[in-house]
Parts: sequence; C-alpha cells; structure tokens
Amino acid sequence: MGQSRMNILLIEDNPDHAELTLKALENGDLTSRIHWVKDGEEALDFLHHRGRFADPTAAPRPCLILLDFKLPKVDGHEVLQEIKGDRTLRSIPVVMLTNADRGEEIAASYRAGANSVVTKPIGFPEFVERIRTVEGYWLRTSRLPEA
Repeated sequence: MGQSRMNILLIEDNPDHAELTLKALENGDLTSRIHWVKDGEEALDFLHHRGRFADPTAAPRPCLILLDFKLPKVDGHEVLQEIKGDRTLRSIPVVMLTNADRGEEIAASYRAGANSVVTKPIGFPEFVERIRTVEGYWLRTSRLPEA
C-alpha cells in the first residue's frame, strides 16, 4: 500500500531558517509537499482559504504545522490559539519552533495546545538533524489525522 503525499505547513519569517528547514525536509526519504508562509497573517489566510489562498488546491489542509514563535503581523502564539480554537483545524499537530529556551514561553505554548516545542540549534548540522528528528517522529512514527 503506497503512502499518500503529506502536506506540511511551515510558518517561518526568517528566510535562512526556512531554507534550512526546507532542505532538511526535502532531503528526507518521505514524499512530502512543504508549503512555506512568512508571517502569521499568511498562515491564517492559508488555513482559512482567504486572499491568495482562496483556492483550496493552492492551500491544502496540512497534516503537520511547523510554527515559529516570533512572527510579524500575527504572532506565533496567536496563530496557535486560533488553530487550536477552531474545531476544523484543532486536530492538526502543531510543532512550535523557537530560538530560545524560555520556560514560560514553552509552558504557554503547551497550555495553548502545542503538540511539541522544539528549539532551533544555531549550527547547520544540528539544525538539519533536529528537523529530521521532528520529521521522523511526526511523519514516520506518529499516525496523523486524515485531511
């Protein structure tokens, strides 16, 4: 039985971090389609099929969301709260990505419904390994909800 193509939504404003994440995911052995948006407003438009994402084929429901803490326009925590407060979106696993290891920020993410919080290492090899670990767990080990 073949595995269906998985859609991942990456919400990351830092182009360098986004590029590293995309490369790490694209080099994996899974067939995934990664959609990258650069701020919280674009993320909500993507998830709710608004604006340039009005066509659902351009913005398919993701099976996993990788969400940066700090975003322009709409902050990552606000995006998380909207996802987890929406009955049609709340079942999508959300992995919060952060540069810092702030205890209260991490605790607040879990209280808001984050499924995981992952720190982004500074070095390239460590960053790639961390993203591949996330991919391995969420896309190969866990069972994700159907779209």
